[in-house]
Amino acid sequence: MKRRNFIKKTSAATALLTLGGLPLQSFASSDKKHITILHTNDVHSHIEPFESSHYKYPNLGGIARRATLIDGIRKENPYTLLLDAGDIFQGTPFFNFYGGELEFKLMSMLKYDAATIGNHDFDNGIDGLYAQLPHAKFDFLSANYDFKNTVLDSHVKPYKVFVKNEIKIGVFGLGIKLEGLVDPRMYKETVYNNPVEVAREMSRILNEEENCDLVICLSHLGYHYKKEENKISDLELAAKTKDIDLIIGGHTHTFLPKPTVTKNIVGENVLVNQVGCYGLNLGRIDFYFDTDKNLESKGKSIIV
Repeated sequence: MKRRNFIKKTSAATALLTLGGLPLQSFASSDKKHITILHTNDVHSHIEPFESSHYKYPNLGGIARRATLIDGIRKENPYTLLLDAGDIFQGTPFFNFYGGELEFKLMSMLKYDAATIGNHDFDNGIDGLYAQLPHAKFDFLSANYDFKNTVLDSHVKPYKVFVKNEIKIGVFGLGIKLEGLVDPRMYKETVYNNPVEVAREMSRILNEEENCDLVICLSHLGYHYKKEENKISDLELAAKTKDIDLIIGGHTHTFLPKPTVTKNIVGENVLVNQVGCYGLNLGRIDFYFDTDKNLESKGKSIIV
C-alpha cells in the first residue's frame, strides 16, 4: 500500500494539563491505530524541580515528575515514542560535576527512544560527548552533521525506523550551524551540511525506500527567526520540504501550547512543535491511522 495522502485531518487540543491531568483516551477510536509521540527539548541538565522561591517557575519541572507523567501515558497507550530535540547538557551544577553522565542515565531510565544533538551538547567538547555515550541506552540521530573524521563516526545515525502498532515511524535528526555558536575546538572536524537539502533526502528515503507511514524530524534549528528571515528554522524547513508529518524542535526555547499547523512546499499540512525549555513541559501528539493509513492528529503541551 502506498503511503497515505498525508494529514487528512489535523486538530490540536489546547488544554494544558498539570501532573495527573486528564488523559486523551476520549480521542481514541477502536477502529484506528493509535500512536503517541512524547517529546522534550532544551532540558539543559535540569534534573530537579525549580525551587519554590523561583521568580518564574516555582516548584515546576523535575525529572521525577516527568517520569510519572511518561509512565502514566505509556500505560494508557503502550505504542508510545519518547524523543528529545537536543541541548540535553549545560545549565546546572549536575552537568558541571558529572559531565552529562547523570542526564544520559536518567533519560535511559525513562526509556527515551532517540535524541538529536544540540549546540550545547558540545560544551564539554566532542570528546566529552563521546565519553558519555555508554550511559545512553537510546540512539542519537543527526543527518546533517558529518562526523566521519571525529570520534562520533558510526556512533550517530542519520535516521531510525520504529514500528509501533504495525505503523512504521521514521525519525531523523537535524542540527544547527555550529560556526559562531560553538568554539571550533569543541566540535573539531564536524561538518555541517545544508539541513533543507538533507531533510529532502531523508524524507525521500523514509517514504520511498523505508515505506514509513509517519515521518518525524527531530530538529535543533530553532522555531523561527523574525529578524533573520534567511536563517533556516523549523517553519522554513517545513515550507521548503515535503513528506514530513511532524517537526519536533528545539534551540529557541519556544513554548507552543499546541503544535503549529503550517504548509509544506506542495501545500500539505505539517505539524511543528516545541515545548519551551528546562523540562518544564512535556509535548504530546497523538496520531490515529484508519484502515487505509490515513492520518489524524491531536497535540498539546503538558506542564510538568
